[in-house]
Amino acid sequence: MSSVSPDEILKTHGLKNTRQRQIVLEELAKTKSALSQPELEKTLGKVMDRVTLYRILSSFEEKGIVHSVLDLNGTTNYASCSTACTEGHHHDQHLHFNCTNCLKIYCLDVKIPNIKMPIGFKATNINTTASGICNNCS
Repeated sequence: MSSVSPDEILKTHGLKNTRQRQIVLEELAKTKSALSQPELEKTLGKVMDRVTLYRILSSFEEKGIVHSVLDLNGTTNYASCSTACTEGHHHDQHLHFNCTNCLKIYCLDVKIPNIKMPIGFKATNINTTASGICNNCS
């Protein structure tokens, strides 16, 4: 996540600034890896319930504040989007890395080239994921 404040992010994406939304944004900004809802629940469980967290993550993804990526077990993880992302338009297509040792998912600063779809095909989402051992585990 950029150095933009949670208040500015919420305002830019047309969401009301609530303490719970700010807390989720701050938690995502603290980590360099993508986090699953259960991981966020462990940290934020005393502050908000599971349903509230789910709704916040869903609205953040819809508005282009976070993007989701599946881990090696098929669990959805969330990471902050670039400031260029907007509602329904995720513009920061980049490589994700699944570490097979620590099981963390990293957003790598490796841009994915624009993929031209054949006539009649319309991609709504493109995920490119590599797996192996991350720099912390190697």
